[in-house]
This record gives sequence, structure tokens and C-alpha cells, in this order.
Amino acid sequence: MSTYKTFFAGAGGQGVILMGQILTHAAMLENKNATFFPSYGPEMRGGSANCTVVVSDKEVSCPVIYAADIAVIMNLPSLIKFESIVRPGGKLLLNTSLIDQKVKRTDIEVLEIPATDMAAELGNPRVANIIMMGALTRSMNIVSEESIKEVIHEFGIKKPKLIDINLKAFDLFEPQPA
Repeated sequence: MSTYKTFFAGAGGQGVILMGQILTHAAMLENKNATFFPSYGPEMRGGSANCTVVVSDKEVSCPVIYAADIAVIMNLPSLIKFESIVRPGGKLLLNTSLIDQKVKRTDIEVLEIPATDMAAELGNPRVANIIMMGALTRSMNIVSEESIKEVIHEFGIKKPKLIDINLKAFDLFEPQPA
């Protein structure tokens, strides 16, 4: 391993902060060092929300990042604001259900995932964030699928009826060979 700097952004209510929490907890399950740094406006739903997660096999000295190895972007305003945070050669995962604009950069890898549409087909549009977690997990070797699933179970204790749909959502995305 080494160090992975991950950035999540979208609107409040899209589960952006939850994605960061899931990744952080999964890293800790694997005895990795992890920091989680959330940021959101005063409005919980609809306002801007983002967070950074740094996962490393070394001690993490600062949770703030200026260049992400991978960014998960859930809506168009977040793409416009944060496209530049991905380092050259990094990855950008886009929820194309809510983003109808192409990425301007050519120095990064872009994965287009219609997560909100996929979640609606599954029967719950609110699991789009978990579909994106599946895409993140399968496109980067930050943490294992098993650790993410364990965290989904752990976090689902408060709402056990959502565990199954979250696990189905997590397994939906399969990367296509280039």
C-alpha cells in the first residue's frame, strides 16, 4: 500500500459524508491509519457537502488534502467546483445520472457511473452513494470489499431493513475492461 488521498463531494442528503465514514471505518478494520475530514454548509439537505479521507500504512499527519488520488463526485455543482482537486494521473468517479457535463481534463482517468439511475432501478434512489462506494472499492486498492461490507452491516444496526439493499447496491458496479 502507501497513502491514498480520497475526496467525496455532492449535495447534502446524497450520503457524501457517509461514504467517507464507511471508507475510514473499513481502513481502521484493516489496521490502517485513516483520517476523515468532513465539510458541509449549514443546510443539511441540498447544500454542498464534501469530505476527505486519507488512508495510509504510515501515520497520517494532516487530514487536509490539496490533490486527491481519487474523487467521487455526486452532482454537477461539485464537478464544477472540485474537478481540479484530482492529481494528474488520478481517478474521477462521476455520478452521470446527475452530471450531464463532460470532464474538461485529459490528464485523469474518468469512470462514468449512472449511480442514481441504478439505485432507482434497485428500488431506492438513496443508495446511489453505496453504488459509488462499490465503484471506488473495485477501481482502487484502498480497502477490501469484505471490510466495506462489514462496515455496511455495522452501520446498518440502526436500520437493519436497509442492510440487504445496501449490499446489493455495493455489488452493482462492475468495471468494464478498457
